[in-house]
Amino acid sequence: MPRKRAYAKIVATLGPSTSTPEVIRELREAGADVFRINFSHGSRDDHRNCIKTIRAIEREVRRPIGILADLQGPKIRIGTFADSELELAPGEPFRFDLDPTPGDRHRVSLPHPEVFRALSPGQLLLVDDGKLRLEVTECSSRHIVATVLTGTAISDRKGVTIPGVVIPMSALTDKDRKDLVFALDQGVDWIALSFVQRPDDVAELRNLVSNRASVLAKIEKPAALENLGQIIDLSDAVMVARGDLGVELPPEDVPSVQKRIVRACRTAGKPVVIATQMLDSMMESPTPTRAEASDVANAVYEGADAVMLSGETARGKHAVRSVDVMNRIIRRTEADPAWRSFLDAGNTLPDPTASDAITAAARQVAETIDAAAIVTYTSSGSTALRASRERPAAPILCLTGRDRTARKLVLAWGVECFLSHDASSVEEMVDYAVDMAKRHGFAAPGRAIVITAGMPFGMPGATNTLRIAWVGR
Repeated sequence: MPRKRAYAKIVATLGPSTSTPEVIRELREAGADVFRINFSHGSRDDHRNCIKTIRAIEREVRRPIGILADLQGPKIRIGTFADSELELAPGEPFRFDLDPTPGDRHRVSLPHPEVFRALSPGQLLLVDDGKLRLEVTECSSRHIVATVLTGTAISDRKGVTIPGVVIPMSALTDKDRKDLVFALDQGVDWIALSFVQRPDDVAELRNLVSNRASVLAKIEKPAALENLGQIIDLSDAVMVARGDLGVELPPEDVPSVQKRIVRACRTAGKPVVIATQMLDSMMESPTPTRAEASDVANAVYEGADAVMLSGETARGKHAVRSVDVMNRIIRRTEADPAWRSFLDAGNTLPDPTASDAITAAARQVAETIDAAAIVTYTSSGSTALRASRERPAAPILCLTGRDRTARKLVLAWGVECFLSHDASSVEEMVDYAVDMAKRHGFAAPGRAIVITAGMPFGMPGATNTLRIAWVGR
């Protein structure tokens, strides 16, 4: 069948609005490529049923579908109050301490001693996503006194963030570790790590995951930007979690930070996902705002591998329509004649390796002869990721014998994955590539395709062969 899916991919979060097989199937048909399961919500049974449903749909459509398990990460929260909500006046002092007694208008529990150890006078405390801002005036190992700057309301269990401070705590809680074991046992393809502050956070998760899934680092803490290059190197993909970044960063800084992360990931050849509040108004409305449509389009112009829907599909009233609208925005943006010039502006020189040289040459050859597709044979996925990094005009048809590799590559820009057998000779490789390109609507008779592979066949990371072939009648 003709190619219908866009180059940029869509990640859709599952939740109460999208938990049935019928709706999940509709989300996939509307354009969702990867399904996100948020371990901050829902039960193990809920998650298990969603994973089973996705795999059943995958068997029906005979195409790989990616599953992303998003770990909750540590949540720094205040305790409870004797009265559920109270008002604080600007200029008023307020105390946070380790006492578990319900709070009052003068104090509340903050059961995180590691926070106290990291703070000093003059630093900001943000409560409830920044709705309440305070400045620390006094601190010890057991308490903090802060002055209210803006905002007045405070209530039970609200979250606390500390801009510009690295909190000495692991990105993995006990809950996360248990959820990780469960997710890996269920065969998910990606593990998303929240609260990443340091490269060591990603290294810790990678050590636990081993080779059972791919690792995605969520950049939601400004502290992570200090070591962005190392974090990208240790990750298989990165997510720009703009909602959380926007709490600790001034809103005017978030767009430039997003562009910086996208550029760094594209240079490294790692998939990058833009997330949070992309079509937020569609939680209630059947149509997005024009600003939201522009936001999605800008991510596509930047060359992001994927854009993500969170509450829009997890809890929203128009879940399937949200995916459809996002898909239409992506496809319309990719049809813009200016899109290619924006995309090419973000391309970088290949690394000085044989594999990168072959992949860069494949793009150039494909453009020169107007090839219908670039066909990559891959075992680990590295060949297809190199091709994706080049952002070629031709779609990338990835042939692999491994389910896990195919599902991982669903997240990558422009890559369409199909399970195949390993070729035993160059002739078989060419014949099979031509057959697959023709059978799946990538190339009509008389069109050329460009083929890259590694020889000897089946050896990961050894792309060293480039061939041109023509599709016969």
